[in-house]
Amino acid sequence: MYNKLVLEHFLNPKNVGQIPDADGVGTIGDPRCGDYLRVYIKVEDDHLKDIKFELLGCPAAIATSSVLTEMAMGKSLIEALQITDKDIVKELGELPNPKIHCSNLGAEALHKAIRHYLERLSEKARKS
Repeated sequence: MYNKLVLEHFLNPKNVGQIPDADGVGTIGDPRCGDYLRVYIKVEDDHLKDIKFELLGCPAAIATSSVLTEMAMGKSLIEALQITDKDIVKELGELPNPKIHCSNLGAEALHKAIRHYLERLSEKARKS
């Protein structure tokens, strides 16, 4: 059902966990009724210095979240905002059609984390 790369990211996910002093956090989904993803980012010089995730979800959701973190790490904020759900699936090679929706969490959660960071930065600048 899953290709080797999907299985590798499911069995050995990369960048799992929290960043306690994260610059931005993006959350999507509802843990009470299905897949739930939280993405933490650390930003330095407008680039993603660190990215981690926590997830409640299926093997495909774990794999897509893991590969998302690898795709985004080190990218500028503008580059990271350009990552799409289709890019994530393409990076994994393929997902079974019923599992494509699992990839729909990653890009949006990342984009929310970046927007959260930018809002905090803007608020900090207003207070200065």
